[in-house]
Amino acid sequence: MGCQTFDASHPLIKAIDGCVDSASDEICTASLRKTLCRMIRNGELDLPSEVYQPVEGHYARRELFSSDRLGYSMIAMTWGPNQGTPIHDHSGMWCVEGVIAGNIEVTQYEMTGCSGERFRFEERGCIQAGQGSAGSLIPPHEYHTIANPSDREIAVSLHIYKGEMTRCAVFHPESDTWFRREWRELGLD
Repeated sequence: MGCQTFDASHPLIKAIDGCVDSASDEICTASLRKTLCRMIRNGELDLPSEVYQPVEGHYARRELFSSDRLGYSMIAMTWGPNQGTPIHDHSGMWCVEGVIAGNIEVTQYEMTGCSGERFRFEERGCIQAGQGSAGSLIPPHEYHTIANPSDREIAVSLHIYKGEMTRCAVFHPESDTWFRREWRELGLD
């Protein structure tokens, strides 16, 4: 169930429409990072109260908007204390992520080998992102984890995907260096 808070007249939707329709992935994601940071810092994103409510046992995904014409989607994610993801990809789609509340930790990985359904990854950096910051992922540099590092506070992030993000690959550790791939269907809360 989505909360579909935004409509086509919202300035963020107009900004996304403008760059998705006409710009390269690199130019579009750079523009959206700047726009998202400015709008968060200026208090221009009025999100519904349910976005600030965590879900027990997993992070929450709530759809705020999807464009039938251009195909992109916008999802709010609510991270309870210490909630996070395994290493995962974005099914070949770019994504721009902005922190609405709290802090998130994004760890980037590079795939350095594969053998069938087993993959090797090496960590390539960790970013601590606070309220008002934004980043992006552009394939093939899309492997990462996201976590709320706080023991007490919730975190909320806003994710703009090039398409509808309904499925991704997640990677579970088999040893210190090898991970097993699992395809995961993504639902909404």
